[in-house]
Amino acid sequence: MGDEKLKNEAMEILGLCQVLPRLVVFDLDYTLWPFYCECRSKREMPSMYLHCKDILNALKDKGVKMAIASRSPTRDIAETFLDKLGIKSMFVAQEIFSSWSHKTEHFKKIQLKTQIPFDKMLFFDDENRNIEAVSKMGVTSILVNNGVTFGAFRQGLTEFSQGPTPSSSKRDKKK
Repeated sequence: MGDEKLKNEAMEILGLCQVLPRLVVFDLDYTLWPFYCECRSKREMPSMYLHCKDILNALKDKGVKMAIASRSPTRDIAETFLDKLGIKSMFVAQEIFSSWSHKTEHFKKIQLKTQIPFDKMLFFDDENRNIEAVSKMGVTSILVNNGVTFGAFRQGLTEFSQGPTPSSSKRDKKK
């Protein structure tokens, strides 16, 4: 279908950047997929936002590492959905734990596991409090409205190449 066209568009966006992040980190709920895991059943077949799988495939093809930083009281459902979507193996780190934790804890564990400095990471999340907290660590962080779109992806890569700034927490533009 149109999957190859969308993946090519994601590859074109990556090709425009002179500097790529060494690690791109994604939240799950309302960032890669349009729901909260705890409101779903393991038996269901999950779906992702339109551009997400093509963005993940393009990053993989370019050799950019990826990780997950997600707060969820139902880690088992999140992991089942990653498996069902065929994307679980794409991530070098999967920090999925309780809703009482802070995203900064996820990032400290990801950094320890990958040895990639915070300023070499790009992060996408749908919650402003997470964007603000992680930005303070030196991670370029992008707030998404309806999942990671090509517009948000382009914005993230552009802001990453310019280095982390206070403007990194701007909401993505619809494109």
